[in-house]
Amino acid sequence: MRRSHVTTVSLLVALALTACTNAKDVLEPSAITPPAASAPAAQGSAAASVPAPAPSTAATATTTAGAPAPITSAQAAAILSKTRLQIAPIVGASVDAATPLTAELQTRARQRGITLAGSQDQTATHVLKGYFSAMTEGKDTTVIYVWDVYDPSGNRLHRINGQMKAPSTGSGDSAGADSWKSVSPATMQAIADQTIDQFAAFLSGKAS
Repeated sequence: MRRSHVTTVSLLVALALTACTNAKDVLEPSAITPPAASAPAAQGSAAASVPAPAPSTAATATTTAGAPAPITSAQAAAILSKTRLQIAPIVGASVDAATPLTAELQTRARQRGITLAGSQDQTATHVLKGYFSAMTEGKDTTVIYVWDVYDPSGNRLHRINGQMKAPSTGSGDSAGADSWKSVSPATMQAIADQTIDQFAAFLSGKAS
């Protein structure tokens, strides 16, 4: 009887150990696939994925609703008419090149409805400072320009830059003061027109 009892106990211990081993295998992460657990997870995934378009749609609607209306030509004209532009002395260009540039800036500004303020005018709303350089290469001369737009307090608001290449009108070295002798008045006038047009576009875009 004792031997039978011992054998029975041994079998029970062996079964218990086997059960524990099997339970451990089932609890491995890769083996956890109970239907009850997977169903809520699937529902949670579905719940998370279904509303996703809603915030996007709402955000789009909000952005569209909050976007400013395109500025009209009448509004742009009103903005320009309130602008008083002061042009600072040109840096880098020769006097002969700066003269037609400045004259055309004034003409183009009037055409766009922009009032020019004198150098001592305290009512200027914007100050335009220009920096120029010229380089002659063969038969062509390239004028490089940068304009900084400031408010009356000296804060830079915008930058306009570009370059224009045109046939040389005289002899000049590859770079430097003599290069300006090759720059025609028409080139400087074209730069002035582009500058005022871009300044006007900046004002309209900022207001919109």
